[in-house]
Amino acid sequence: MLERLALIALGKAAGLALDEIGAMFTPEGALAIDRQLLLARADDLDRTIRQLTAMRDGLRHAARCRAPSHLECP
Repeated sequence: MLERLALIALGKAAGLALDEIGAMFTPEGALAIDRQLLLARADDLDRTIRQLTAMRDGLRHAARCRAPSHLECP
């Protein structure tokens, strides 16, 4: 039971809907993981990570730029 709860928590943290997570369990409670769905979600997370990394880098650059106007920052 604890492993199932951990998988549900991981799925939620990864952005899966409860119905998507629920579909990965058979009526008997066995796992029936949709590997394509997991790969697609991993690709979504990769895109989000790239976007957040670019935003973080931009914010740090703007914070460290010493030009009189931030529009003058390289």
